[in-house]
This record gives sequence, C-alpha cells and structure tokens, in this order.
Amino acid sequence: MENRLCNMYLYEVWKSAELTKNYKHGDSTLHLTLEDGMDIEHKLDDKTKNLPHLRNPDILVGENDLTALSYLHEPAVLHNLKVRFTDSKLIYTYCGIVLVAINPYENLPIYGSDIINAYSGQNMGDMDPHIFAVAEEAYKQMARDERNQSIIVSGESGAGKTVSAKYAMRYFATVSGAATEANVEEKVLASNPIMEAIGNAKTTRNDNSSRFGKYIEIGFDKHFRIIGANMRTYLLEKSRVVFQADEERNYHIFYQLCASSHLPEFKNLKLGSADVFHCTNQGRNPVIDGVDDAKEMCTTQHAFSLLGINELNQKGLFQVLAAILHLGNVEIKDRDSDSSIIPPNNRHLMVFCELMGVTYQDMSHWLCHKKLKTAQETYIKPIPRLQASNARDALAKHIYAKVFNWIVDHVNKSLRATVKQHSFIGVLDIYGFETFEINSFEQFCINYANEKLQQQFNMHVFKLEQEEYLKEQIPWTLIDFYDNQPCINLIEAKMGVLDLLDEECKMPKGSDDSWAQKLYNTHLKTCSLFEKPRMSNKAFIIQHFADKVQYQCDGFLEKNKDTVNEEQINVLKASKLDLLVELFQDEEKVTSPTGTAPGGRTRLSVKPKEIRSGASSKEHKKTVGCQFRNSLAMLMETLNATTPHYVRCIKPNDLKFPFTFDPKRAVQQLRACGVLETIRISAAGFPSRWTYQEFFSRYRVLMKQKDVLSDRRLTCRNVLEKLVQDQDKYQFGKTKIFFRAGQVAYLEKLRADKLRKACVRIQKTIRCWLVRKKYLRKKHAAITIQRYTRGHQARWSYMRRTLAAITIQKFQRMCVQRKLYLQKQAAALVMQTILRAYMARQKYQGLLRNHKAVFIQKHVRGWLARQRYKRSLRAIVYLQCCIRRMKAKKELKKLKIEARSVEHFKKLNVGMENKIMQLQRKLDEQAKDNRVTSERLNSLETSHAVESEKLKVEVSKLKGIEEEAKNNANRVTSLLEELERLRKELTTTQKEKKTIEDWATKYRDEMEKMVAELKQQNGLLKTEKDDLNRMIKEQSQQMTEKMTRALVEETQQLESDLNEERSRYQNLLTEHLRLEERYDDLKEEITLSSVPKPGHRRTDSTHSSNGSECTYNSEFAESEESSRHGEVSGDVTRGMDTSLTLKLQKRVTELEQEKSSLRNELENKEEQFQRARVREHKKSRGAELEYESLKRQELDSENKKLKHDLTAMRQSLLGNAGAGAGAPGSPPYKVLMDQLNSSCEELEVRKEEVLILRSQLVSQKEAMQHKETMTEPVHYAEDVHKMKDSGAITQAYLGLKETNRYISLSLSLSLSLSFSLLLSLPLPLSPSLCISTLSCFLSLTHTLSLSLPLCLLSVSPLSLDLMEQLEKQDKTIRKLKKQLKVFSKKIGEMGAGHVETISPGQMVEETVRPVNIPRREKDFQGMLEYKKEDELKLVKNLILELKPRGVAVNLIPGLPAYILFMCLRHADYVNDDQKVRTLLTSTINSIKKILKKRGDDFETVSFWLSNTCRFLHCLKQYSGDESFMKHNTPKQNDHCLSNFDLAEYRQVLSDLAIQIYQQLIKCMESILQPMIVSGMLEHETIQGVSGVKPTGLRKRTSSIADEGTYTLESILRQLSAFHSTMCQHGTDPELIKQVVKQQFYIIGAVTLNNLLLRKDMCSWSKGMQIRYNVSQLEEWLRDKSLMLCGAKETLEPLIQAAQLLQVKKKTDEDAEAICSMCNSLSTSQIVKVLNLYTPVNEFEERVSVTFIRTIQTRLRDRCETPQLLMDTKIIYPVTFPFNPSSLALETIQIPGSLNLAFLTRV
Repeated sequence: MENRLCNMYLYEVWKSAELTKNYKHGDSTLHLTLEDGMDIEHKLDDKTKNLPHLRNPDILVGENDLTALSYLHEPAVLHNLKVRFTDSKLIYTYCGIVLVAINPYENLPIYGSDIINAYSGQNMGDMDPHIFAVAEEAYKQMARDERNQSIIVSGESGAGKTVSAKYAMRYFATVSGAATEANVEEKVLASNPIMEAIGNAKTTRNDNSSRFGKYIEIGFDKHFRIIGANMRTYLLEKSRVVFQADEERNYHIFYQLCASSHLPEFKNLKLGSADVFHCTNQGRNPVIDGVDDAKEMCTTQHAFSLLGINELNQKGLFQVLAAILHLGNVEIKDRDSDSSIIPPNNRHLMVFCELMGVTYQDMSHWLCHKKLKTAQETYIKPIPRLQASNARDALAKHIYAKVFNWIVDHVNKSLRATVKQHSFIGVLDIYGFETFEINSFEQFCINYANEKLQQQFNMHVFKLEQEEYLKEQIPWTLIDFYDNQPCINLIEAKMGVLDLLDEECKMPKGSDDSWAQKLYNTHLKTCSLFEKPRMSNKAFIIQHFADKVQYQCDGFLEKNKDTVNEEQINVLKASKLDLLVELFQDEEKVTSPTGTAPGGRTRLSVKPKEIRSGASSKEHKKTVGCQFRNSLAMLMETLNATTPHYVRCIKPNDLKFPFTFDPKRAVQQLRACGVLETIRISAAGFPSRWTYQEFFSRYRVLMKQKDVLSDRRLTCRNVLEKLVQDQDKYQFGKTKIFFRAGQVAYLEKLRADKLRKACVRIQKTIRCWLVRKKYLRKKHAAITIQRYTRGHQARWSYMRRTLAAITIQKFQRMCVQRKLYLQKQAAALVMQTILRAYMARQKYQGLLRNHKAVFIQKHVRGWLARQRYKRSLRAIVYLQCCIRRMKAKKELKKLKIEARSVEHFKKLNVGMENKIMQLQRKLDEQAKDNRVTSERLNSLETSHAVESEKLKVEVSKLKGIEEEAKNNANRVTSLLEELERLRKELTTTQKEKKTIEDWATKYRDEMEKMVAELKQQNGLLKTEKDDLNRMIKEQSQQMTEKMTRALVEETQQLESDLNEERSRYQNLLTEHLRLEERYDDLKEEITLSSVPKPGHRRTDSTHSSNGSECTYNSEFAESEESSRHGEVSGDVTRGMDTSLTLKLQKRVTELEQEKSSLRNELENKEEQFQRARVREHKKSRGAELEYESLKRQELDSENKKLKHDLTAMRQSLLGNAGAGAGAPGSPPYKVLMDQLNSSCEELEVRKEEVLILRSQLVSQKEAMQHKETMTEPVHYAEDVHKMKDSGAITQAYLGLKETNRYISLSLSLSLSLSFSLLLSLPLPLSPSLCISTLSCFLSLTHTLSLSLPLCLLSVSPLSLDLMEQLEKQDKTIRKLKKQLKVFSKKIGEMGAGHVETISPGQMVEETVRPVNIPRREKDFQGMLEYKKEDELKLVKNLILELKPRGVAVNLIPGLPAYILFMCLRHADYVNDDQKVRTLLTSTINSIKKILKKRGDDFETVSFWLSNTCRFLHCLKQYSGDESFMKHNTPKQNDHCLSNFDLAEYRQVLSDLAIQIYQQLIKCMESILQPMIVSGMLEHETIQGVSGVKPTGLRKRTSSIADEGTYTLESILRQLSAFHSTMCQHGTDPELIKQVVKQQFYIIGAVTLNNLLLRKDMCSWSKGMQIRYNVSQLEEWLRDKSLMLCGAKETLEPLIQAAQLLQVKKKTDEDAEAICSMCNSLSTSQIVKVLNLYTPVNEFEERVSVTFIRTIQTRLRDRCETPQLLMDTKIIYPVTFPFNPSSLALETIQIPGSLNLAFLTRV
C-alpha cells in the first residue's frame, strides 16, 4: 500500500501527516510523520477503529471553492483556507453558495473602481472569489429573475462584517448609477460614515465594531438604477453609552466631538479631551491607531449635509450628544442611606441643562427622586445613590437611543425613493454567534437571531441541493441535516424562555432569581437542549447549533423592561431645544410595527420602541424581547421572500495580526457560521460535479483510442464503468457527472499514476537513447583515436627506416657518380680543346672562301641585272606603243559602229580580257620571282656581313689573350710583393680593429643603457599620456552620454507632459460633451415631461428579463415619437395601464427587430443582384467593345466620304466658275447647298453617335465602380492600376481618343473648306442661311466640347494623361470657336448690305432654321453653389439621412467632406460670412446629432470620423498657409480660400474629431469586451495544452447561459472587420494605427486584469496559451503592416505575465531573472501572479512563500503605483497628422443617389 496523506487532530488542531508504514486491517496504531518531520504513533479508537481523514491531492489544495475538494471534511476545509489565506494572500473563498471572507487586518488594493469594473457583468464562478462577485450575482439575479435579493453578512465582532456590507453597497452604487441627478448612490454611501459614527465602537476584538444590526434595502427602478434606500436597525447596544470595558471605547461620535472641541462651532458645547468625561475614559485607551477623530468628524458632518440634515439640526444633535457626556460626569452623593443629592451648582449638570434647554432645579430634583402612583394618590420618594446613578445612566441611554432613532429616520427620509420602486437588494449586517465568559441578555438575543438565520440558511442550502438533483434528473434521497427548530422553540414558543421572561416582567415583585427557577422547573426535564450549571442557581445553558452557551440571569429583567423615569422625560419634553422636543414627541404616539412604504410595498418598522412608564396602551407595554422577536420574525419573512446570498466573515486571530491564521479560532467560527454544515450536506450526496466535456478533457489519458466515441456522454459512461466498479460512487445527470466524496481523488490518483508511468517510460526511452548516443559517440571517438594512433606509429617507424636507407643510398651514389663525373669532365675538357681549335680553323677558312665568292657573285649579278632591265624597258615601251595604237583603233571603230557591232566587240573584248588577264598573271609571277630573288640576295649579304664581323671579333680576342698572357707573367712578381705588403697592413689593421671594437662595445653598452632609460621614461610618458587621453575620452564620453541622457530625458519628459496635456484636454472635451448631452437631455425632459427618460443599459450584464428587453434605441425612438405627437400622446400614455404599456413596448421591439431583419434581407438581395449584374456586365463587355470598334470604323468611312464630297464640290466650283456660277439657281449653288445639308445631317448623326458612346462609357464607369465595391478599398490603388493596364479600358480610351481626333479634324477641314467657298462666292448669301449654318456648326462643336470631355471625365480618375489630352482638346475647340465667330462676323457684314435685294417671295419660301447660341465655356473651379434655403436640405441629405455603407461601397472615400468643403469654398468665393458660419455650424451640429442617435454603430462613427478628419484636412490644405500649400499642386493652390481665416473652426473640428474618436473607441470596446476573456484566456487555441481542474459544487445557479463561446479567431475577425471598415471609409493611416494601438491596449489590459483575478488561469499551460495567442495577434499586425504602430508594446505586460507563469521560480537566480524580465509589471502584479500560480498537474510545483518574499525584497526600491489592475478606461491621446489629398476638386462627380440636384457646379 502506497503512502497517503492524511490528517490527524493534535492539541485541538488539525495537522497534516504522512503514513510511513503500511496500514493493515486490525492495526491499532498508525506510524506517521508530521510536516515538521516529527515521527509519531497515532492510536486508533478501540471502539470505532476510525482512520484519520484523508488529505486531498496537492492539485486540489488552494481551490477557489471548498466544494471542489474531493474529500469534504473539517480538516480539508481548514487546510484549504489556511493555504489560501497565508500562502496566497487570498481572503475570499467560496463554499458552495457561501462566500467565506477572512479579515486580513490590512488594507488591500482589491476594492478600487478598476476591480469593480473587472467584476461587473461577470459570472460568479468565472472570477476569483470576491465580495464584488456576490454583489454582481445579486444584481444580475434581480435584473434577470425580477426577484428581490438579500445579502446576509454575518460573523463575530472583528470579522469584517461592516466592511463587507459597505463594499457591497459601494459596488451597487458604482455599477448601477442613479436614475436621477439627486446623487442617490452618493447618499447611500454617505449613510455609512454616519451609522459608523453613531453605531460603531472599538472593542477588544475590533476597532470598528458595529454595536447594532442593520438591514439596508437598496431600491431600484425598472431599469435597475438606484432610486433610494431604507435602513432598519436591531438591538442597539445602549449600555455602551455609560459603560466600556478595558481597551474599549464608546461610540465614535463622542470622540469625534471631543477631538473637534477646539473648533469655533463647537466652543459652546464646552467639551474637552475624551479623558475628562466618564462616558469616554472607562476603557483607558481613547485613541485608535491610524484614526484621526477630528478628520472623521469632518467626514461625518459632510455626510450629514449630503443627506439633507441642515446645520441647525446638526447643531442640535451635537448639543444633545455633548449633553450626554456632561450628564455622565454628574456626581451624585449620598444624603443618607435611602436618599441622595447632587451638590449645588454642579458644573456638568449646569452645562447639561444649558445645552438641553431645561431648568437646573427640575433636572437635579428628578435625578434624585421618583414618583410613585397608587390608586388614590401620588408620592414623591427620594432614591438612594445607586438607584439615582442607574436612573442617570438609563436617562443617558434613553436619550442616545432617541438620537440614534431620529438619525436613522432622517437618513431613511433622505434616501427615500421619489418614484415607484421596482425591486430591491437588501444587505443584512448582523452580529454573528457570540459566547463570552459572561453572557447576558444581549448575547441571548444575538444568538437567538443567529438560530433563526441558521435555520433559514440550512433550508436554503437543502433546497438548492434538491433543485440541482432534480434538474439533472438524479435520484433524490433525503439528506439528513441538522434542524435547530427545537432550539428555536425553546426560546420563542409558548412557555419558552422569552414568554417566561415577559411574564416575570409583568409580576410586581419579579426578579431574575424567580425567573431562573421558573426556567428550571419548566424546561430542565422536558428539553434536552436546556441545562442547569452545576455551580450556579442564577444561570442556564442552551445548546445552540454552534456550541453550548451559559447565560447569567442577572440583569435580564431590567434590560427586557428597559424603563426610564417618566418625570425626567417630562422635564426633557419641556425643553427649549426644538430638536429635543421632536425627539420625545412620539412618546405619546402608538406606533404600529408595520407601515406602508412610499413605494407601495409593506415595510417593517423594526426599530425597538422604548416602553413609556405609566402608559395604559398594550403596545407600550411590549418588552424589548417581544419587540425583538416580532422584528426578527418580520426580517425572516422578508428574507424568505428574497433570494439570499451569504457572506460569512471569519476572524483569523484575536491579536489582529495581518495574515496570521489561528486554526482553533477559525474552526470555532466555521462551525458557528454554518460553513461546515454546508460541507456536511454537500458531502452527504454527490459533492463533486463535472460536465461531460470537462471530465473527458481531464481524464482523456485514462482512455484508450477505441474507447473515444463521438458521443462524449457515452464515452464517459463507458470509461467510468471500467474505472469505478461501484455504481453507487457516481451518477450520470443530463449535463454533469456526480461523484461521491473521494472519487475525484481516486480518479486523480489513477491519472497521476498513468502520467507517472508514461513519464517514466518516456524518461526511460529518452535516457536510453541519450546514453546509447553517448556510448556510440565515445566508441566512434575511441576507434578514431586508435586508428590515427596506430597509423601514426606505423608511419613513423617506416619513415625512419626509409630515411636511413635513403641517406645511405644517397651518399654511396654520390661518391660513385662524383668519380665518374670527374673522369668524364677531364676527358671532355681535352676533347673540347682539340675540337674547338679544329673547328675554329675550319670556320675561318670557310668564311674566307665565302667572302671571295660573294664578291665575285655580286659583280656578276649586277651586270646581269642591268642587262635584263634594259631589255625589259625596251620591250615594255614597245608593248605600250602597240597597245595604245590598238586602243585608239578600237575607239575609232566604236565611234563608227556604235550600234552595229556591239556583240562582236563584246567577243573581242572577251578575248582581250583573257589575254590581259594572262599577261597580268605573268607579270605577277615575274614580280613574285623578283621579290624572292631580291630577298635571297639580301639574306646572303646580311649573313656574310655577320660572319665577317664574328671572325674579326674572334681574331681581336685571340690577340688580346696573347697580350694578357705576356702581361700576366710580368705581373706575378709585383703581385707577390704587393701581397707581402698587404699582410703587414692587415696585421696593423686587425690591431686597430680590436681597439675600435672594444671602444664600440663600451660605447654600445653605454648607449643601450641610455636608450633603455630613455625608453623607460618614454614609456612612462606614454602611459601618462594614454591615461590622460583615456580620462579625457571617458570624461567627454560621460559628458556626451550625460548630455544625451539629459536631452533624452528632457525630451521624454516634454513628450509625456505633452501627452498628459493632450490627454487632459481630451478628457475635458469628453466631460464637456457629456455635459452637453446632459444639457440636451434636460432640455428634452423639460420639453417632454411626460416621456420617460431613456435608461441606462448595463451591456456587460447579460440579463434577459422582460422588463429589460427594451433597448436604449427603442426608448430613444419612443421618446422621439412622443416628442412629435406632443402633449396629446403624453396624456394618452399617462392614462395607459402599466401592463398594456409593457406589452406595447415589447411589440414595438419585435416590430423593430422584424424591420431590421427585413432591411438586412433587402440588403442581401441587393448585393446578390449587384453581383449578378457584374457577371452579366463581364459577359456583355466584349460585345460592347466590338460594337464601339465598328462604330469607330463607320466614323472613319464617313469622314472619308465627307472629304470626298468636299473635293467634288471644290472641283465642280472651280470647273464652272463664271459670272453666274454663284446664282441661287445655278448648279454650283445647288451643289453647295446639298453639301451643306448633307454635312448638317451627318453632323447630327455624329452627335447621336457621340451620345450613344457617352451612355456606354457611363455604363462602363458604373460597372467599374461596382467592381471596385466588390473588392477591398485598401487595394483601391492596385485595382485602379489594374484597370489602367486592362485591355478593355485601353481600347475604349484609344477608340474615344481617335474618334474625337477624327471628328475634330473633319470638322476643322469642313469648316475651313465651307467658309472658304462661301467667301469666294461672288453673289451674296442669305444671312439666315449663314447663321443657321454657323449655329449648326457651333451647336455641334459645343455638343462635342461638352459631351466628349464628360465621357472622358468619367474615367478620368483612372488616368491623369487623359486629363492632359482633354485640356489640349479643349484648347483646340476654343480656337475653332474663335475662328467660327470671326467668320460669322464677316458673313454678317457681307449680308447686311444685300438684305434689301431679296424678294418677299424668297423670304416666305426660305425655311428659317432655329438659332442655337452656345454658352461661353468656363473651367470648373471645384465649387458648389447652393441657396440659403437649401442648407437644411443639404445637411439632411448629406449627413442626417446618409447611409455610410452605401457611400463607402459605391463612392470615393470622404465624398461628403469634399462636397461640404466645395460648398464652403463657394461661400468664401462670394465673401458671404453668414453663409460660411451657418454652414459650418450646421455641419458640426448635424454630425453631433447623428452620432448621438447612432453612436453605438461602429460603421457610422468610423465613417464620420473619417469625413470629419478629411474636412479638417481640406480646411488646412486650402487655407493658404505656406506650411500646408507646399504639398499642393499649382491647380490646388489656385483653389485656396481667399476671404476667410477658418483657424478657429479648424480647432472646433479638431475637438469634434477627438470626441468622435473617443466615441469610436468606446463603441469598439463594447464590441470587443465580451470576446477578450473567452478568446484570450478561456478558449484552448492549442488543444490539449491546458488541463481542466475540478470545478466547485456548481457553476453558479445564477450564471446566465453563455451567448456563444468566443475564440481567438473571433477576436481576429472582429479586428479585421474594424480595420477593413476604416479602410473603406478612407480613414487616415496614422489614425488607423492609433485606433489599433488602443484596441490592443484594451485586449492586453482586460486579459491581464482577468488573469490577476482568476486563480484557475495562473498555470504553466495557460502561460503557453497566452503567448501563442499574443503571437497570433502579432501575426495579424504583421499582415496588416502595423508592426510599427506601437500596438505590440501595449501587450508587453501581458507577455511578461505569461513568461512569469512559465519561468522557473525556485532559486535566487530565478528571482533575479524575474525582476529583470518583468519590467512592465508592477510589484503588486508580480506578487499577485506568483501567489495565484496553481499547478494543474502534480509535476508542477507551487511557488514558495520564501521565493515570493525574495521577489518583494528585490523589488522594494521600485518607484511605481500600487495599483493592481490596469486601467481599461485609459484612452491614449489622439493626434491628427496633416494628410493632404491629391484628388482635384474639379474632377469630383456628385452621384444622383445623394439627392443633391439643387447644388450647382461652379
């Protein structure tokens, strides 16, 4: 049997131990080892033989929910709480439906607004346990189920109940907001310091202990906003006013008054130090560490003012409270044994009377006397000093109780709702179970209340268990749980403790002793829960659910009666102080315990009413116990009518040490508060519950591949049947698997064993592989070394032997060869001497012979050559003569027979040519021979000369040698003599040399020594120089670095200051916008008082109640509708029934949803139709282009025909020129007229064809625009480029270009020819005819000038070259028009003098053509003109009713901004300042209006952000400022504004853009927020990496069903949708980068915040998951080319947190690495992650407390904010860099879909 962890009970504390010896059945002892290493033997009970409790696996230790533990028992709960509290510093833990809160006795940064925002809208089981999670759960259930909620906070004094209740109320006030501007939530929070001041005091257990119970109902309207609150109080501890134990204090308000006594407004109270007054000095410790009572007094006064208690009432309250202090100091002395007296002129009593406004004599008299009434008469009896002191104290307590109740009543009045309350959440802050050494009436009532609450808690837990089993269809077996009804009956039933107490109080001589005897007689034998102490007859013991408590009977009757002297009350009623009279005026009234609240519900009046002595009414005789029982019954009725939520506060130790856990005290409180009872009920059934998917994911390792089926439920069933044989250990529900206690631990053991075996196998294989690899590597290395060693040795031995042999052979062969060589050398020398002498002689003789032969040959050859030359010369001369003669004869013959003898001549010539060629060849051969001969002669001459020279040189050498031999013989003697002389000189020289060498050696030594010294000095100098240079360099470098660092720091500081200023300015703009919206809302409320104000919707709280189905938009629509109908609709609405109104609202919502669905369907149909049109257009496009090419060919043919006709007309006119040629009836005239008519007809045809071409081009343009809409706008430039390069557009453009050119050329040719003919006619023409002709031509040219440029302009955005061609064409057309005007003028002058010669008949017969006068051509200046009355229509069509989707898809980006600026340009052009002002104001207001109406639509906000920025850029670009003009083209600079400086409006537009940007960020954040946590943390992008840990008792019953699991892909898709939308709208790239940076900051901040608040997410595998998700986000940035926008840097804290989860966390080196790595995380965040780190598998280790302290020590010097969470509401300051537009204003077309036909282009 393996060792197991177990727990044992030693010294009343549970401790962890390990079994060291196997246990066998029947053993009486267990051998254990404690955690501290001590070995012990634990003896088992001889009777039961029960073993100690088993401990949970390490993986389950530290769970958020105690019910997630596999073994549910007391030691497991205690150990889990201790680990979480002391090790992880976590004070909250779930226990099923209960939140266990342990008081840390230290301020923790976990209650800020950032934490509230993090928990808002989250499900209870999704985040770490927190009081905010319980508050959110209550708020969500109230909104979803429309059922009132209660949060029951209980615990003993000092456990932190008041703080928990206060934070719960703060959460409601923060997340819900107020329905009115009355700051209700602030008033609710302001009630806390007031109630703490008058109801809290310092005790030995708590510095701020609530000495009363309270139940605060926070009211909400139907939109779940706070509208009011109501407070009920229970059992104020009045005895504390006059008595405090050691180390305790009175109520805080008294010490606050004493600390503020020096202030002017408190001088009249005549107070001093708290040590002076008896009511405040009994505890002997009036100061609380860390609390400033004077400062707290200011807070209390401010709270009074905030709750509407005016200064006069405050002054009265402070007077009464100060009077109580003075009353406590009134000294009463004995007069005798039965009477007492107050010394005269008692200062404190005088001050009391002065402050209370009563007479001194009356008060001093009735403090020492009492009135006795009998049936006949009344007696005044003095009382002894003890009774007088008790009466004084009773009066003080009574006055304070009245003050307390008065304050509570006024707080409730201030918090009372002014409208009908829809629902409420109650927060019950009540005392927990108490047991002291002396327990009295107060402890009895407190424990009685806890018995009732515990009974309600048990029933609720039992009910929830039953509902869970029934919901999952699990067989329900009755679970036995502790029922404390017998104890409650003992207290409150008939003849119970309270009944007997009230009965004894009615007895004239009732006493505590007699009451005790009645208790003994009634219950001692009949009730097992009632006992009598052995050593006392004035006490009794009751067995409560938590423990036995012994109560002392002394004082029970007096406290139950709670009497006060009636005459003292009468004296106070006669006071001059109005407030005091008001306090006691209700003494005469009978107040019913129930009353009707303003909201229409029955409320409880549970404040204890004091019994007025002498009253005859039955109500006045109710005792304190009776009142408390009634109020407690009403409280239980209220709680049973609500859904309760439980918070159990635990006090960890009695010494108030921070994060110190006392197990004994904790166990006592856990038993008392019912936590262990919850555990027992859970353990009795099936405490562990897993969903099928969670079970499959966790225990997939225990399944085989064949066991895995597609049905997860069937798979889990099959596996469990194999793993757990006992069927009773688990049950299968509809959605979950239920396990008995211990089964999860068993499964975890199986899983750990399986993983351990797998790990061992993997380790075995890997280690084997590593060792084998190492062995093979060593083996290979050894073999290699051996091979090389042996080879080296073999080679070395062989080489030595070889070298020796070679050496021997070398020398032997050398000797032999040397001998042979010397012999051969001697023989060769002899032979060479003889042979060379013989050869020299022979050579000399040959040279001589050759010389003589050459001389002879030279002369012979010279003679022969001269003879040959002479013969050749004569022959050549003769041949030349013959040839010349022959040529002369041939030339003569040629001249004679030029044409007859050509062929003969050719034959002769051929023959002669052959002969000539032969002769020529012969001449060439002879010339070649001559050249060869001459070359031979030259070579012979050269060789002869060379040989002769050589011989001469040899002869001279021989002569010289002979002479030298003679001279050498003579010189031998002289040389010998010279040699002897030289020997003598050499001896002398050697002596001198030795002397010189000695001197040189000495000199060298000296010089070397000197040089060494110099070198040493030089080295020292160099070293000093280097040191100085280095120091200078270092100083300069340091100075440079310092200056650079200072410059960088200053720059960063300036940048941060600029960003802070920008952020502050933008925040002010946001606040200004909020105030403006609030102002507009108030105006609407004033105007439409009958219309309900649109409510705030909690988007993060995904409730689905019927009352909350109406969205803000529908309410806004309703308000607008009601504003249209006016007061009539308001009257009708006011008369409607509430249910009918809700039904109508629901119906309106349904109709709006149907409308939106129909609109979406219509848009889908339109998109499908447009796609079909695109496909059809692609099919028909080729045919249209072919048709255009055919038309162009026809135009060419027609032009040729026109040219031909003109030529014919010109020939006919020239051929028939004469006097009558120009007559009207003559043929030329007819021909001219026919030609003109035909030209006109042809021109009309051409006009129609041009119009057809224009329509076709427009259709092509629409098709291309539609094609552009089907693609991403971000690729707009690429698509345009593709369009430019496409063949179809090129062909269309070239066709239009050629057509235009041909038509213009033909027109110009026709015009020139026609008018030349007209002018050349001698007879006058009709002016009407001329004018009609001119008008025809002019209309045609005008039509062409308008139509063709417009046609071409339709594709002008595709090519700038086309625009240049159009401008050239316009110039040509204008030139032709000028020529036409000149011609028309001449024709008019010619026809003016001949009009009279035309007959009337001709005037009648002549057809007058209509005159078409063309308009003067004007260049479009990029302006739009509109009338002032059309301004509203312009704003309405262009802003208010514009759909961004249609504009973004079909038109150019920023078109509305361009149109508005063009309108503004025209207003500037005409210098109309009012028009400029109204246009800009209307534009800004309309944009604000549309954003207010549709501010939650990202597309709308993005569209108007883009257009606002574009409008702002246009104002800058065309402002005329040189800094902006340098980016413009010359044409754009011509369009600059000329009359107005709109710099102020630019600032207004910039502010508007900032507001739109912030609204865009908020809209984007609302869309992204629900996706981030699920996609970045919860979803497993890498399947199988993150292990699923056991869950708790249940996923909270109030958790709303998930709307759909978001993944990382969902986030990336949403980011891409944001990016594509902004790109479609033409948003500036720099602005897109800033938006993306803000998006990534939100993603990183929300993810990190949730990671810091979720213990289940802090594991190694989750760190890997986060890093992978971040890499996917970076990849998205890379794909969008946004890596440099700064978005990646915003994820750095998240990246470092993920790395922190994965790095080692053991040694000091690891701590140092973590500190250097996590520079973007704060110390609190690092420590929080380390505390939350939870191993998912057994192979991971927890972070030790020592390591965390090491980290804290190393990070102690960091200067950073202590904030734990990142602020998700931060919006980076936005800038709008200037981005000029290259689009020319004159090229912008206004589509008809905008309905802007009233605009005129200028």
